[in-house]
Amino acid sequence: MKLVTLDEIKAVLPGIDLLTAIETGFVAYSEGRCIVPPVGELLMDGGEVHIKYGSLSDDPFYVIKIASGFPGNPKLGLPSGNGLMLLFSQQTGELVCILLDEGHLTGVRTAVAGAISAKYLAPRPVRRIGIMGTGLQAQLQLKHLTTVIDCREVLAWGRGVEQLRRFRRALEGFGFSLETTLDAAEIGATCNLIVTTTSATEPILRSRDIQSGTHITAIGSDTPHKQELDVGILADADKVVADSKMQCRLRGEIFKALEAGVITENVVVELGHLIGGGAQGRTTDSQVTVFDSTGVAVQDIKIANAVYDAIN
Repeated sequence: MKLVTLDEIKAVLPGIDLLTAIETGFVAYSEGRCIVPPVGELLMDGGEVHIKYGSLSDDPFYVIKIASGFPGNPKLGLPSGNGLMLLFSQQTGELVCILLDEGHLTGVRTAVAGAISAKYLAPRPVRRIGIMGTGLQAQLQLKHLTTVIDCREVLAWGRGVEQLRRFRRALEGFGFSLETTLDAAEIGATCNLIVTTTSATEPILRSRDIQSGTHITAIGSDTPHKQELDVGILADADKVVADSKMQCRLRGEIFKALEAGVITENVVVELGHLIGGGAQGRTTDSQVTVFDSTGVAVQDIKIANAVYDAIN
């Protein structure tokens, strides 16, 4: 059994084509070539733990991923996220590898999914990227967007001046022209590619502020009680895309819109069908598109397999 540390994982990630690997996973998921049970989770007063697991028919391993988020940890000098991934042989059930990624691979695979959605749904050209949130996932989303989007003009929204100052420092040297705002409405009014990365439980982005031709990648709402988008955004959108229709019945922005009765499930398509050609992405410059990312185990399976192959 191999034990792989975070430093070893970070050393091999730059050499892996994660975009292609995770695209392949999404296609397999939407084509029904995966076993992905419902998400297991512990929602506690101090934090939350997500357990995602599954297998692909043509992969050597099944994967179990545990990832946690404890928002109060930074005050204790600890990272808010943690976790690991376990790779077991599909033939014998033997534990083959433990990836002690401390939650890093979950962050990366989530950011890659955001980049994939932009590849198929973002307007051309993107004039300005709006980032809502100032944490590590906001940073990762921007960095991975550079693989599919030429735009480097960014407006970041946060809940406080100090959070925005730290965010700016973290992105120094990455080539972005970064401005900041405390006014969430300014994001919708001036950006045509928007990524939301917060743990909000009430909408921070309103339909009245969205421009024609905007794409929105909604990352933060990965439990039933979280919500970043006004349901009117989904009601008015020309295309609503889910990473998993099954999961989005129970969590995320699509869940909130279904619950409010402003959309029906038949308008939702899966990202894997866009990638595989079974559904169309953006077809006109004026369309408003939304991608609801709730995080699917197939992303964990593909990134775990890729890291294992790179290390071996």
